[in-house]
Amino acid sequence: MTTCVSVLIVLGVSVLPALAQSGVGEAGGVPRLPDGHPDLNGVWQIPYTPDMSRPLGGKLPYTARGEAAFKNYDPSKFDYTAHCLPPGLTRAINTPDPIEITQTKDRIVILFEGFSSFITVHTDGRPHPAKLEPTWFGNSVGHWEGDTLVIDTTGFNDKTRLDTIGHAHSDQLHVVQRFTRKDPTHIGFEITVEDPVMYTEPFKNARTFTLRPDWDLMEYVCEENNKDVSDGHVK
Repeated sequence: MTTCVSVLIVLGVSVLPALAQSGVGEAGGVPRLPDGHPDLNGVWQIPYTPDMSRPLGGKLPYTARGEAAFKNYDPSKFDYTAHCLPPGLTRAINTPDPIEITQTKDRIVILFEGFSSFITVHTDGRPHPAKLEPTWFGNSVGHWEGDTLVIDTTGFNDKTRLDTIGHAHSDQLHVVQRFTRKDPTHIGFEITVEDPVMYTEPFKNARTFTLRPDWDLMEYVCEENNKDVSDGHVK
């Protein structure tokens, strides 16, 4: 029996008993949609990753420019997110706030509770546009490699940081995210960052997302007429 997690969430039914009754949970199987792809729908708790260098021994493969950009970063002087500017894709997926995935045959939408932001990912085979206007979240297209959703994103501006600690990127940033439904309640997530201006080679982070069928995304409001931000306090 195919179990649709999104339906269970809407009905407010606990996902685990339903999966066990269907036999999917007992077998450790993966819920699937009618098209055969794993069902990624739902609200997911994601690990807070304020420093993407931590799993790599505390140091990323900087170019000279990338290392200087990180060493000279001082969020006490100006933190763009504290001024309600968009976080950018990598910083959004690194927050402690949950995400919600809505999946259809040809499109996936990821809603980020943090900063009330989102990305739309077409999975109908289209490539990136030939000419891209640089944006805060870039342009995303997706495809399936077996049971793994691969999201390829490019076309970024250079106004954001990769993470809270402030690792830099340029407008040459290229991000690949891989979502693999491991079992009824977990997604294996891997992100690859490539930016030849700031880093000598691509680097990766891997994490696990956990399904939270009893959660809803909450309102995240930054735009409260901030005039000055100092030491985390709005004046």
